[in-house]
Amino acid sequence: HLLLFLLFVGPFNCFASYSRATELFYSLNEGLPAGVLIGSLARDLRLPTASGQRPVASQPQLSFTLASRGLGEQYVQLDNRSGELHTSAVEIDREALCVESSGVTVFGGEAAVSSSPSSESCLLLLDVLVLPQEYFRLVKVKIAIRDVNDNAPRFPVPHIRLSVPENAPVNTRLAIEHPALDPDVGTNGVQTYRLRDNYGVFTLDVEENESGERNPYLIVMGALDRETREEYVTVIIAEDGGTPPLMGSATLTIGISDINDNCPQFSDSQLNITLYGNSSLGTHVATVHAVDMDLGSNAQITYSYSQKVPQSSRDLFHLDESTGAITLSSKVDGDTPRLHRLIILGNGPGCIPAVITVLVTIIKVMMRPPEVVPRFIANEAEGVVYLKELEPINTPIAFFTIKDPDEKYKVNCYLDGDGPFRLSPYKPYNNEYLLETTKPLDYETQQLYEISVVAWNSEGFHVSKIVKVQILDDNDNSPVFSQQLIELSIEENNVPNAFLTKLHATDADSGERGQVSYFLGPDAPSYFSLDKTTGVLTVSTQLDREEKEKYRYTVKAVDSGFPPRESIATVTITVLDKNDNSPRFINKDFSFFVPENFPGFGEIGVISVTDADAGQNGWVALSVLNGSDIFVIDTGKGVLRAKVSLDREQQSSYVLWIEAVDGGDPALSSTAKITILLLDINDNPPLVLFPQSNMSYLLVLPSTLPGSPITEVYAVDKDTGMNAVIAYSIIGRRGPRPESFRIDPKTGNITLEESLMQNDYGLYRLLVKVSDHGYPEPLHSTVMVNLFVNDTVSNESYIESLLRKEPDISIEEKQPQISIEPTHKKMESASCMPTLVALSIISLGSIALVTGMGIYICLRKGKKHHRADENLEVQIPLNGRINLHMLEKKPMEISNI
Repeated sequence: HLLLFLLFVGPFNCFASYSRATELFYSLNEGLPAGVLIGSLARDLRLPTASGQRPVASQPQLSFTLASRGLGEQYVQLDNRSGELHTSAVEIDREALCVESSGVTVFGGEAAVSSSPSSESCLLLLDVLVLPQEYFRLVKVKIAIRDVNDNAPRFPVPHIRLSVPENAPVNTRLAIEHPALDPDVGTNGVQTYRLRDNYGVFTLDVEENESGERNPYLIVMGALDRETREEYVTVIIAEDGGTPPLMGSATLTIGISDINDNCPQFSDSQLNITLYGNSSLGTHVATVHAVDMDLGSNAQITYSYSQKVPQSSRDLFHLDESTGAITLSSKVDGDTPRLHRLIILGNGPGCIPAVITVLVTIIKVMMRPPEVVPRFIANEAEGVVYLKELEPINTPIAFFTIKDPDEKYKVNCYLDGDGPFRLSPYKPYNNEYLLETTKPLDYETQQLYEISVVAWNSEGFHVSKIVKVQILDDNDNSPVFSQQLIELSIEENNVPNAFLTKLHATDADSGERGQVSYFLGPDAPSYFSLDKTTGVLTVSTQLDREEKEKYRYTVKAVDSGFPPRESIATVTITVLDKNDNSPRFINKDFSFFVPENFPGFGEIGVISVTDADAGQNGWVALSVLNGSDIFVIDTGKGVLRAKVSLDREQQSSYVLWIEAVDGGDPALSSTAKITILLLDINDNPPLVLFPQSNMSYLLVLPSTLPGSPITEVYAVDKDTGMNAVIAYSIIGRRGPRPESFRIDPKTGNITLEESLMQNDYGLYRLLVKVSDHGYPEPLHSTVMVNLFVNDTVSNESYIESLLRKEPDISIEEKQPQISIEPTHKKMESASCMPTLVALSIISLGSIALVTGMGIYICLRKGKKHHRADENLEVQIPLNGRINLHMLEKKPMEISNI
């Protein structure tokens, strides 16, 4: 049912929509930015939302849609809800748009609603659909694009030429082709034309044709004369009617064309000429010349005799119609009249002829002058002899035959003029003369000679024959450099293809023989270039002074003669230094071994540093960056010294950083690491750390087994190596049986050698020598080891009194023999076996006694640590200061029996 309803209602809706079609007209300026309001369709169609109030809930929402998909859609934006039409981001250009839209015209003004479009407007056509169904409309929107003055007039050609005849009357009008064009219309189009300079004889007028175009016309305002001025150059300016007006211009050249308004004229009215009666045929008599100020065919002049000139004169004198030259055409004899009046006419096209009279007076001569007849041997043309400059001396030029026409006078001949030439009689013939050279000819000195061969007879008549000698150039000169030694300089690290100099060589020869080309010699490096034509010398790569400081090679200048000649010059190039190299230490790290206690300011070592640069750029200054309070370096020699004596025991090595700075600007620098290792010398004797005093003592029980450790002497040496290897020895003894004790030379452990008897009780004093193995002289210290053999210490005051007495000990120096090994302290393990053997010998086989003693010894082992602590309590330290090495020293265990 719904489908049938739509089929029934649909056609009526179409008719209704068509009947509600509406047209709206708007106009706006071209070139507006995006977002400018063109118009509101809802408001202009008076739709319910036109008031801007919010529609009620029962009222449907209007929708506006562009139905057309034409050219105009890209220039506008339509709000689908409000129906407002705005400009888009695509700028409207009326001139471009009208071309696309059949070329209609555009006007200027603000956007507004118009009842009808202007007939001259450029239109955008849009179709807009208004929905929903109850408000449905098809709205035809026409937008007129109005013109703005955004284009200046422009002539199609930059130069306009116009021709005006010189007889053009005043107010003559001439159309100027190629008028200016302006895409704008109306008053924004071309309105007026004017001339920048009218010279007082021209002006412009503007006429508008049927299509509305304005064309300029040139009007002649004054008289023109081509002979006074044949061309006028000015600027024609076209101006539109915009605000402000825009202008365009072109060059206007007005040429004045010639008309035949001038006739030939002679400068003189009469010429008086004298001619000798013996003149030969063809002798030039005179030349007449008339002038016509016109051009081209209007200035062509021909010459002719007047009808008044008798035929006899016409036959005697020939007149050239084109040049006006008059020559003798017949021989003068005795019947020839002595005066001739030649009336000559200068004829121009359409003109009355100009007239000049030539009066020729013939002087009768009774005898004829001598004749000079040349016969040329060298190449000759039109009276000019051509000789090569390398021709040898006495090269013949010509023979001259001297004749006397009357054959009754003696004729002499001589040469007149300067030059390396000689005219001499050629024997055995009479009146024959030979012209020849006397010296080598040099084109570079003089190219042309003019000499005369003069003949005269005895009556004084002279006749001369002029001979011109042209010297031809040969390739007899080599190119010459302006300098044979060309000294140049350039800084290193130059840019590629850097200009060095321009070579210049000259060649005195002419033509191609004097054209010089330049070439590098075979000894020139490949990275130098020499322009063959200009002589410009360049270097194609960067030069490095440190790689090569001087270049020396040859260059050649070669001419274009055959065979070619050349010359050679020498080029020397000095590469100037730039500070492009940092100082360079020979080694990155330097190590020096110096014995300690080295005297202050003694030479520790030499720091070697180089700089590849030259001059001040290569001067290097050394300085100590750290440790400058102890060390100093000699800048010039690089000698490193210590200000004070160095002690290895205080510091065994030093690490310094040395900086090298060159003298360039800006300066470059580098650093090197210096390690100074102090070599030990034997300057420290062993230091006894235990016992701490010569007044201390140790209680030794009589029951101590042989081989048992009693105590030790512990010493250290601040030196190193062999200087710190310590040996212990007993050099003095005192006591009841002093040889009962021995000391280990390596460890310093003092052990009991023999069993103690009852008679062995008492105080033992051992003088121990602690010696190192230093070189060249070992150092040593001594210490007194006091041992008190007794069961108990009952009277300490007595023991102390014995210690205070000066011991009477004889020194028995004995160098201990030990192997140089690291001294590691070892506790000798107490062995029961030697004690048992000794007791068995004393008891003479008493088994019961042996068994009892064995039990006794085992019981004493269990109490070893406790007794050791008691023995240590008896020691009397006299030195309150304890070396740090004592902190690592553990208390020694001593077995007391």
